[in-house]
Amino acid sequence: CKILRCNSDYVAATLHLRGPSRGTAFGTAFCTALRSYSLCTRRTARTCRGDLAFHSAVHGIEDLMIQNNCSKEGPTAPPRPRPPAPNPHGFESLDICDYERSFLYKHGRPPGFQHCAAFGDPHIRTFHDDFHTCRVEGSWPLLDNDYLFVQATSSPVARGSNATVTSKITIIFKNMKECIDQKVYQAELDNVPAAFQDGSVNGGARPGGSSLVIWERSPGRHVEIRADYIGTTIAVRQAGRQLSFSIRAAEEVAQAFTEEQDLQLCVGGCPHSQRMSRSPRGRGRVPAETARALCREMLPVEDVYFQSCVFDVVTSGDTNFTMAAHGALEDARLFLPDTEKLHIFQ
Repeated sequence: CKILRCNSDYVAATLHLRGPSRGTAFGTAFCTALRSYSLCTRRTARTCRGDLAFHSAVHGIEDLMIQNNCSKEGPTAPPRPRPPAPNPHGFESLDICDYERSFLYKHGRPPGFQHCAAFGDPHIRTFHDDFHTCRVEGSWPLLDNDYLFVQATSSPVARGSNATVTSKITIIFKNMKECIDQKVYQAELDNVPAAFQDGSVNGGARPGGSSLVIWERSPGRHVEIRADYIGTTIAVRQAGRQLSFSIRAAEEVAQAFTEEQDLQLCVGGCPHSQRMSRSPRGRGRVPAETARALCREMLPVEDVYFQSCVFDVVTSGDTNFTMAAHGALEDARLFLPDTEKLHIFQ
């Protein structure tokens, strides 16, 4: 079964299509690459019938073609030339500050990815698709590995409430000699900047500086940070009086930590003593049925995002929390490698 070759050809054909641009030319090129990917899977169908990766690729192609309005008829991309043999100096000829390209070159397949998010009360979706609602107050690490440190600071959502919201997010992109200088990004309520703390918008003057870039999606409300040198994308949003964090990280990056770095909410979720039920007790600030109606307008599927939305609106009385849950779901839709895991039901 040669499905991995089909996967790597598709990744190679779409590498130059990464970035914020989504014009007509992008759509045409992307559809061409998808048709070529589909053709490749059909050619391997006989030998790959029992391969899960093959069936996953076939369903993924169908979904992407529908999402991008691609016609099944039309030109296909030319076959990808075989990569040159490695030179005696290893991979120096390859751009080592492009993680996905380097991984594909070395392993013959695209890397795997994991997704984590923190939003609302806060609610934590871990890299392992566990989902917790936390009462954590003060500063807690979401991530602490060899490449990234992310800390969220929480404060009470309302006087006398056990519920908390994220009021500050600090992200440290650790120094990577070949690619970037160490960069620190910090967002606070009503201050979601489109720049690092030193005023820069990229990874610095090193040759791979452009492999770390900040994009402003909505002024003062939504930024996206692309760290291509580690195959990672981060979104930071503000909705109402709370901040949210979402990440799509290469598996190798997400798992690059030692036993001493054991407290990471994105890895282990909330400590047991800090977990809360999402069934509000007592009188809330908004009736539960009113909250359910408001949340259903933004979140028609009654999954954990919907449950979290209802909990937050009831607890805080702030209808902007519907936008927080909706934004987290939209990030998950973009970042999750397996769309079947998009919704979590508890």
